[in-house]
Amino acid sequence: MARLSKPSFLPDPFLLCLIATVAGASFAPVRGAAIPWVEAATDFAIALLFFLHGAKLSRAAVLAGAGNWRLHLYVLASTYMLFPAIGLSLVALLRGYGDGLLLTGLLYLSLLPSTVQSSIAFTAIAGGNVAAAVCSASLSNIVGIILTPLLVGLFMAVDGGGNGFSWHSVQAIALQLLVPFLAGHLLRPWIGAFIDRHKKLLMSVDRGSILLVVYTAFSAAVVGGIWSQVGIADLLLLLLLSLLMLIIVMGANLGLARLVGLPRADMIVLLFCGSKKSLVSGVPMAGALFPAAQVGVIILPLMIFHQIQLFLCAALAGRFARGGARLQRPVLPRTGAEIEGAAQRLGMTIAKPCMAGVSANLALLDRHADTLFAAGKA
Repeated sequence: MARLSKPSFLPDPFLLCLIATVAGASFAPVRGAAIPWVEAATDFAIALLFFLHGAKLSRAAVLAGAGNWRLHLYVLASTYMLFPAIGLSLVALLRGYGDGLLLTGLLYLSLLPSTVQSSIAFTAIAGGNVAAAVCSASLSNIVGIILTPLLVGLFMAVDGGGNGFSWHSVQAIALQLLVPFLAGHLLRPWIGAFIDRHKKLLMSVDRGSILLVVYTAFSAAVVGGIWSQVGIADLLLLLLLSLLMLIIVMGANLGLARLVGLPRADMIVLLFCGSKKSLVSGVPMAGALFPAAQVGVIILPLMIFHQIQLFLCAALAGRFARGGARLQRPVLPRTGAEIEGAAQRLGMTIAKPCMAGVSANLALLDRHADTLFAAGKA
């Protein structure tokens, strides 16, 4: 959701819009006869949002990275096993010490799919396997439309308080999210070119839809007395817990990558795709899964986690990009013996009349590499 052309510690512009939306709902919540109209507009916006996400999903890009099945399983395990385990543990430890709905929101956050745009963008910045990132992030989102509601039903029951969750909500998720997503993807052969040409315009639709959902959710929460229920101490606790959750997941993913010997490019995919949670999917799902008066409180942890993951991942992506430039400096053969040895390892034979030309070309490439990587360090 953020602008990711280069890593930065500046506030995400979308975060500022979210804060302004929450403030607007706090001072001017929707009331009375306007509620059905705003809810209808919100439902339409959500359906449009997922229709466009389906239309933007490139089948060719997904198939290009689909062969790396082991990496995709690691990403899914991080998203739907490791995260929920941490969420359940934190909720169990904090039961009785924090607001029940905020803890529900923290657990709900841990059950969501990964992001798509930011996961791919950070992977690209860090020099990772972009094709695999497209496949992993897209698969996580498609699976999450079905799996997240099922996990919510299972773990909210395990947690002992359903918090208004109903299995009927799974049907609402399928109708409101999955059907538009599939419709958009099936229509991609006809509308895909238009979608690809107008990505910036459609990003405004993405963000506008989320802001409308947030405004509707917080309007109901404000009417229900959210700000007498949630204080500064609660928000600071959520900030610390979100940071703790993200650090644990990233550390575990790095450890797993080293343990199983993932290549550097695939390790970057696991780090970024396996540590994200989707605001785009999470906010509309919460609206379908929980009572309207509770949604504003439940999505607060997700909104906080969203910004933390952008800050931390931006810093890591920049560090990987700089480190990758140093690590990828090619070592080229220079002497005649080195050139002959390299040729033999490749199963080639270099004729003696050609040796002088090969040696000169390799020396030229070596000088260009020196220039390129010196510029990268500047």
